[in-house]
Amino acid sequence: MINRYILTGAFAALVMFTGCNDEFLERPPQDTLTDGAFFKTDAQVLAATAPLYNVAWKDYHDQASYFIGDIRGGTLFYPWEGPAERRDNVFFRATGVSRSTLWAYQACYNVIAQSNMAIYNINKLAGPDVSDAAKNQAIGEARFMRATAYSILVTTFGEVPIITDNVADLNNANKVRNTIPSVWEFITRDYLFAADNLPLAATQPGRVTRWSAEGMLARTYLTRAGVGATGGSRNQEYLDKAKEYAQRVITMSGKSLVRPYENLFKYPYDNNAESLFENQWVFGDNYAAANTMASQIYPMGEIAVNNDGWGGNYSATWWMMSLYEGLITNQDDNNPANDGQANGFTMDQRLKATFMLPGFNYPEITVKDGSGKAKEKLTWPNPGDAAENNFAVIKKYVVGNELDLGGQAAQQRYPHNTYMLRLAEMYLTYVDAAMGNAGSTSDPVAVQYFNEIRTRAGLQAVQGPIRMDSNYPGTGTKDQVFEEWVKEFAMENLTWYELVRIHYYNPQKAYKIINNQDRALFLAKADRFPDPTGWKFTKTSWVTERTPNVSDGNFYMPLPTVELSQSPSLGQPAVDYDFGG
Repeated sequence: MINRYILTGAFAALVMFTGCNDEFLERPPQDTLTDGAFFKTDAQVLAATAPLYNVAWKDYHDQASYFIGDIRGGTLFYPWEGPAERRDNVFFRATGVSRSTLWAYQACYNVIAQSNMAIYNINKLAGPDVSDAAKNQAIGEARFMRATAYSILVTTFGEVPIITDNVADLNNANKVRNTIPSVWEFITRDYLFAADNLPLAATQPGRVTRWSAEGMLARTYLTRAGVGATGGSRNQEYLDKAKEYAQRVITMSGKSLVRPYENLFKYPYDNNAESLFENQWVFGDNYAAANTMASQIYPMGEIAVNNDGWGGNYSATWWMMSLYEGLITNQDDNNPANDGQANGFTMDQRLKATFMLPGFNYPEITVKDGSGKAKEKLTWPNPGDAAENNFAVIKKYVVGNELDLGGQAAQQRYPHNTYMLRLAEMYLTYVDAAMGNAGSTSDPVAVQYFNEIRTRAGLQAVQGPIRMDSNYPGTGTKDQVFEEWVKEFAMENLTWYELVRIHYYNPQKAYKIINNQDRALFLAKADRFPDPTGWKFTKTSWVTERTPNVSDGNFYMPLPTVELSQSPSLGQPAVDYDFGG
């Protein structure tokens, strides 16, 4: 009876579609979604998929997203011995009873269950006046969301069960897991359907389009190229498809890179020129449709609403800091010889937009006094001379409080969206696919795309070739695509999934990257305050555990114990999914 709790919760959530963005048209009736009277018009059918843009993703984005994508990926860490769900992912000690394990599993199956229910209701209840185009668009949106949830599941847990019929699954006590290739084939089919049936331009701001689906296909084929690979050689057919879809989105979608980089995360940025898919969070009375992740990651209450900034113990890892060019010198061996002795500085503008170092100023964010009134604009504090550690706390998605957002924020109710796919990923996907199995590329288009990402960040262009060192790290040669990816998408929940992509065709490289990531405390001290020209970075001496120990046995998260106890059949060997004739 796998996911009986999850599916029941999904039914309840679908009954409670409230507070969705008005731009997504009228809401379905609040008491039931099986009322055939509601599905009489195109607008009503499309309204039925609106909660798939926010309510359905609520549990994933509140905490599970960055627990997996960034803490497990190595860009973010939590330094103390609790809460357990955070530390479990820092050092790969997650078990079947870890809360983060259950949260991630349930959150994704909740999206799947709600997507399945939307598909079922549209097929069953759509009236004769509903156009085929509206019906297929709504189903395309639901299949798009379902595929996205499965892509998170398969890269987090490995073999997972494919569920397409909620009602049948409630009565199936013998559900088994499906193989990784089967899950990726299922994902691909959903995205292909979406690409064929979604419009070229968004029918309402924030809705996904053909280009959203083709962008996901580029991501999917790049990943699938490594699935089942032997000898570290990726599937060339899938690499070519990834390159083709990425190029189509770059040249045909009408999207463009937002400049400067920091504007991607300054409110209001929602549904901007670079965005291909965002979760659509809205401020209002409905907690389920609001951004609550903000409360979890804001580093202090004085810049949040009602002091709900609980993220002061999250920090960039030392490894993450070492990737920014010039910031930590002698960084090739991840153990600087001049640790704490020389100032480092980087021209990479993504650092300030992603993490706060002492002396960084943010005029868009107001610091409030004890009475809640404006005190000053934010300059991140400098540690005192006696400090033993301080954090490079999170900036990305920290946009300010009600004083900065025109009153459109309340405790655990923030309005700003969270990215799920943006155009920059297509640029790096093209580069990776063009490089293929060669380990480097001088393809002029790939070099151009790579440099557009770098120069947007304030870095110098490179002449090429672009290199991917299969033995990275520790060889003196950087994996340029991987490191650019991490810097571009840190705190967007994507680093872990890039590591899984590498793991599919070169597991030893993935293990080596992770096991060389220093994930522990350090002190970053500015040379002057404010307006620093550099920082000295010193590892905290009293911390002895700094790196994970990852291998085949703990690379993926285990299935939740509660799911295995309810459905012991999930412990059986995975089987290929039956796609029928």
